[in-house]
Amino acid sequence: MLRTHTCGELRKEHVGQQVTLCGWVDKYRDHAGIVFIDIRDRYGKTQIKFNLEDNSDIQKDARGLRYEDVIQVTGDVVARPDDMINPKLSTGAIELRVSNLNVQSKAATPPFLPASSELPNEELRLKHRVVDLRRPELQNALIARHRLTKLVRDYFDRHGFLDIETPILGKSSPEGARDYLVPSRVHEGCFYALPQSPQIFKQLLMCGGFDRYMQIARCFRDEDLRADRQPEFTQIDVEMAFVEQNDVLEVIDGLIADVLQKMNGIEMTTPLPRFSYADVMERFGSDKPDMRFGMELNDLGDIAKECGFGVFSKTIESGGRVRGLVAPQAAEKYTRKMIDELTAFVGVHGAKGLAFFRVNESGLDSPIAKFFSDEHQQAIIERVGAKPGDLIFCVADKEAVTSAALSALRNRLGKELELYDPKSFSCLWVLDFPLLHFDADEKRWVAEHHPFCYPNPDDIELLKTDPGKVRAQSYDLVINGYEAASGSIRIHDSRIQQQVFDLLDIDEEEAELRFGFLLEGLRYGAPPHGGVALGLDRWVMLMCGYDNIRDVIAFPKTQKASDLLSGAPSEVEEKQLKELHIQLDLPNE
Repeated sequence: MLRTHTCGELRKEHVGQQVTLCGWVDKYRDHAGIVFIDIRDRYGKTQIKFNLEDNSDIQKDARGLRYEDVIQVTGDVVARPDDMINPKLSTGAIELRVSNLNVQSKAATPPFLPASSELPNEELRLKHRVVDLRRPELQNALIARHRLTKLVRDYFDRHGFLDIETPILGKSSPEGARDYLVPSRVHEGCFYALPQSPQIFKQLLMCGGFDRYMQIARCFRDEDLRADRQPEFTQIDVEMAFVEQNDVLEVIDGLIADVLQKMNGIEMTTPLPRFSYADVMERFGSDKPDMRFGMELNDLGDIAKECGFGVFSKTIESGGRVRGLVAPQAAEKYTRKMIDELTAFVGVHGAKGLAFFRVNESGLDSPIAKFFSDEHQQAIIERVGAKPGDLIFCVADKEAVTSAALSALRNRLGKELELYDPKSFSCLWVLDFPLLHFDADEKRWVAEHHPFCYPNPDDIELLKTDPGKVRAQSYDLVINGYEAASGSIRIHDSRIQQQVFDLLDIDEEEAELRFGFLLEGLRYGAPPHGGVALGLDRWVMLMCGYDNIRDVIAFPKTQKASDLLSGAPSEVEEKQLKELHIQLDLPNE
């Protein structure tokens, strides 16, 4: 080995030893004949000291060092004087007095310094990701990712699961997000698809007798990106046979408790709380509510119907809803200008306006308060549970708009008003999602999750009479307002599977064409089975306290699905296209 110790390893007990360190120049200080350098690797930093008068042989090399040069140094470990100890470094009680220096690599001037407290824009950091990866924050995130992956594998191994790989090159079966297609050279005009998930293959494993499967699976979706989405991502994929819904939830409850305790020192009580989809949509306007704070939504329809404010009363008459929430002790914190900004914010989510009331000892204060009698004002205060000093916000619109606008407003206010500890964790299950929803644009039923979710047994008959009321045996795990996992009990009866396909306008011929190999597996004796997929990238993001998933991926893509480091995607040679029988038909600029 070129080193005897890492840069985060040396302590007082090493004083007197001769050691060799390797790493990057992190900081450089020249004090008239004595040069101090912080040498860095992923384990930490160590201060090294060159006394150039005592060792003139290394004077030129030491004074020629610059940020991010890679060096190898040998010397004696000495204790720092008590008044020179650096408590911010784990190695701060010692320093290395260098007797030999070997410059292993000279660095060009970096576009930014990993040690800098002021980072450049994300685009520059992604383009120069190699330098960015030297930052302790990113290194700690990737270390946490490694630890989490190991804990997950160990947990499932203890519970009898087998880690089985499924194909990356598969068959395209577009349903939801777009597939990434891979042209076949051997089969002219044919394409593979990169997996959006191992869904069908893990169901076939259940049919094949492997009753407990897991995989750290790479998945690909050609969809519009957000801060917490990537075109290629990793999920913890799980499937179990001979189980009911509660069995799956209990296994994942145990995983959550195990991982949070070992990663973050947080003790979770299991079983995790469980809420119905209908309940969280009514109370929080979202199927992924952040439960670290209250601020629930309240229905004001009966009061709005009788008041003199036309916007409210007409909304109720047209079949819409009026709902509100309370921002505690925010009446004086939010100026009219700030409320105008919030009005624009909810407008992005479809709301045509945002009504507000400041609560005082005598009632409500608002530009529209005059349209509400004292009785109506008191009824609103009691309904939402407001107190003097609170601020009430209301949205009048279609139900979907009130949910979207107020849930987004709730999340923003919760953060701005510091209503929760950002380091805390709230984990819950949302159950009983609708099996289907009606797409008004395409005028057809669409699967809420995917076409393989088993309907709630109590709702099977509704498939024929009222599909919109059918609940699925599906479930989402929500952590701090993010969907952290999603799963369901699968359809193992081919007849029920075809009933669902019929509602999705997938006839038997098309079903065989798209999903024939799954249906074939179901016909030869399929056990009841179900599973779940947990987003590994998002888990690491939450546990590290970040709000951008790119900060926990070594080489992420941008929101335009570009890799600024390598330049992917890129054009290819004409020869490659000919081998694949591809002719480009690009739009005119």
